Parts: sequence; C-alpha cells; structure tokens
Amino acid sequence: MKQTINRNYLEIKSINALVESILPKLECTIELVKPDDFQINKFFYKNVGKKHGWTDRLVWSESDWIKYSSNPKVETYILKVNKDLAGYFELIFHLELNEIEIAYFGLLEEYHNKKLGGYLLSTAIKESFKKKNIFRVWAHTCSLDHKNALKNYISRGMKIFKTEILNI
Repeated sequence: MKQTINRNYLEIKSINALVESILPKLECTIELVKPDDFQINKFFYKNVGKKHGWTDRLVWSESDWIKYSSNPKVETYILKVNKDLAGYFELIFHLELNEIEIAYFGLLEEYHNKKLGGYLLSTAIKESFKKKNIFRVWAHTCSLDHKNALKNYISRGMKIFKTEILNI
C-alpha cells in the first residue's frame, strides 16, 4: 500500500520575525540537558514519534544514541510541566552555514492541546538565535506529524521555503 506524505521545510531568518506564543498557564520549565543523556533523546524519540511515523532511529544501538547525543553540534532541551517530562526539541548546529536545524520537536501525547507547543517552539527559536552568527533556523514537518504542527511553525513566523511529496 502506497502512502503519500507532504513534507514542508520552514525557516526563520531573524529573531525579530519570531511571533512568540503566550506563556502557558501550567507551571513549566525548559532546560538544556547537561550532561548529555542519550536516554532522554531515545525516550522522547520513541514516545513522541510513535504516532507520527518516526522510525529511522529505532534501529540505533546504544552506542549510536550516545554518539549522537554527545555530539557537540547537538543540543537537547526538555520541557517539564510540574517537574514531569512533557516535551523536547533537538537543535543541530550547521555552523559552516551559520544555521541551526530544529531536528526533532514534540510533546508527549498527554500534553497535547494545552498551548505548550507554541511556547516550546518559541523557546527553540530563541535558543537558536542566541548562538553566535546564526542567520537562519529551519525545520521540516510532514503530514504524519501532529495536525497542528505546520500551523504552529507558521504562527511563530516561520516561512515555507520548500515542499515535497513523498510516496512510501
């Protein structure tokens, strides 16, 4: 059975273009994972991605996860609500291009529809532009992702720069 997937690539080229979301009414914090902890990346990848077709990393060994999460070009941030894990994002630095990719981003299912996605994405964009000489932050989303994913990216000021249709 073939499945058609629409993928959109989005970018924001200035912190001034960011349209921040309102602060959530829940008690929450976003923090950089330090020291690196591959178990956090693995946990969120599996649990956020299970309903959205994230499969490429499921075959990774423990050493693959450690190598990835400890790469100095990767930063992982976690969202906690009342000290419970709720969501995350991974930033990948493409310093040779002066850009940062929001590589993985999402909320655990029990935290959907609580106005946390916009707050998390606003923070991902702000953290990216805090880095020296960054001129572009980009991400991609597809029709397998949460139904509000594309709307969230656009609402934060990101613009679509490329689209593609995949047949799987």
